[in-house]
Amino acid sequence: MTLPNKISIFRLFLIPVIVAIWVFPFAQFGIDLPVYHIGNVSISLKNIIVMALFAIGSISDFLDGYLARKNNQVTTFGKFIDPIADKCLTTTLFILLASSQIIPAIPVIVMVWRDTIVDGTRMMAAGKGTVMAAGILGKIKTASQMFCIIFTLLNNYPFEAIGLPVSSILLWFSMIISVLGGIDYYNRAKAYIWETK
Repeated sequence: MTLPNKISIFRLFLIPVIVAIWVFPFAQFGIDLPVYHIGNVSISLKNIIVMALFAIGSISDFLDGYLARKNNQVTTFGKFIDPIADKCLTTTLFILLASSQIIPAIPVIVMVWRDTIVDGTRMMAAGKGTVMAAGILGKIKTASQMFCIIFTLLNNYPFEAIGLPVSSILLWFSMIISVLGGIDYYNRAKAYIWETK
C-alpha cells in the first residue's frame, strides 16, 4: 500500500477518536477539563484537543494528494478512499457541532444533501466509464469547511476580539459554495442522468 493511501486511512481512523473525545462524559467520571480564557473568548481543553486532531486530519487531506501526484502514486483505491475520508471527517464534525447546538443545522443538512447527490451523480457517470474529478468549487468548499470547523472549535478566536463572526461567515459560505459546486456537477453529468438508453 502506498504512503498516500496509508495517510487517507489514518484520517479515517482519526474520526472515531474525535467522536469519542467529543461525546465522552468527562464530568460523570469526575474529570474536570480546564477552560482557557483569552481576552473575551473561552475555549475548553476538549475543543482544543478535537481541533488539533481535526487540523491533523485536514493537513493529511492535502498531504496525501500532494504526495500521490509528486511520487506518481495515484491509484484507483486512492481516488476512492481520499474523498470518502475527507467527507467523513468534515461531515462528522459538522454533525457533532450541530447536534451540540453550536452551529445551525440547516447549512449542515444542505451540505450533506449536496454530497449525497454529487456522490450519486459521480457513481452514475462512473457506470458510463467517465470519472468526474473534483472541480475548483469542490476544493474551495473543502478548504472553507475545514477552516470553518477549526474557528468554530476555537469559538471564533482570534476574530471574536474584533467582533468579526468569521466562523459563521465561513459556515454559510461553505453551504453556498457547496450548492454551486453541486450545480456544476449536475451540469457536467446531466447527459448521463437523463440518458434514455
